[in-house]
Amino acid sequence: MSEFLQQLINGLSLGAIYALLALGYTMVYGVLRFINFAHADVFMVGSFAGYYAARHAPAGTLWGGLAVLAAAMAACAVLGVLIERFAYRPLRHAPKLNVLIAAIGLSLLLEYGVQLLFGATPRNFPQVFPSARLQFGPLTVSSNQLVVIVVSLGLLGGLQWIVFRTRLGAAMRAVSLNPRAAQLVGINLNTVVAFTFALGSALAGAGGVLYAMNYPSIDPFMGVMPGLKAFVAAILGGIGSLPGAALGALILGGAETLVGGSAYSTYKDAIAFGLLIVIMLLRPAGLLGRLTVEKV
Repeated sequence: MSEFLQQLINGLSLGAIYALLALGYTMVYGVLRFINFAHADVFMVGSFAGYYAARHAPAGTLWGGLAVLAAAMAACAVLGVLIERFAYRPLRHAPKLNVLIAAIGLSLLLEYGVQLLFGATPRNFPQVFPSARLQFGPLTVSSNQLVVIVVSLGLLGGLQWIVFRTRLGAAMRAVSLNPRAAQLVGINLNTVVAFTFALGSALAGAGGVLYAMNYPSIDPFMGVMPGLKAFVAAILGGIGSLPGAALGALILGGAETLVGGSAYSTYKDAIAFGLLIVIMLLRPAGLLGRLTVEKV
């Protein structure tokens, strides 16, 4: 029983990171109805931004860790705005296939661009928050896991407040519901879309730092597998639903760690795609998603 609870704690920590990444996918889809496949590489850029910011912050302190986290989020927010402005905005009225190809091309550009700038050699991520191991009876929790859970909950709460308690959040919801009607009542579509990319990218940057803290080796291709799993989590919970993305990520993180701690640990990466197939067969709209009819 204690081993099961230990794996659940590990799964909660991993699922919280997937949630930060999955929310970016689902927000962009909710507003523009396409999948930003370069989002996983924004996550990777966040880890590199945190790596270099850590050189100028007090190592192993709470304020130093928060400064590194804030720097990575700011860098990724700026990157998200640039991506939207120069890669996606010119294609906003183009066929969806064109946007998909652009997203894949942008993903490769970020991966190989970072490799060209910083090299392909994996780098050890520094300890930016205080390090300790806490014992709760038979359960062991690292300070990094606590930081991941607390920071993720704080960011998810902040996102919930922005979306449902601010004017920009109301504009995001209006654009998600009907972009044309939103423009007719005076909402600036470009501002809302840019803000959505900035917000989603900032969360991905935070996820990149938190992931690198727990799996302390970063490289230009580190975002590929977490990005795929976060995308699966968004689909699992219901693409376009913020609570669904968080729920799907927690389910996926828990399932992955439970399988990883069993005799079938070599199949832990396959669990994400197995869950996706099962959900698509039983509930195509996802756990919290709604089936909608689209005009073609």
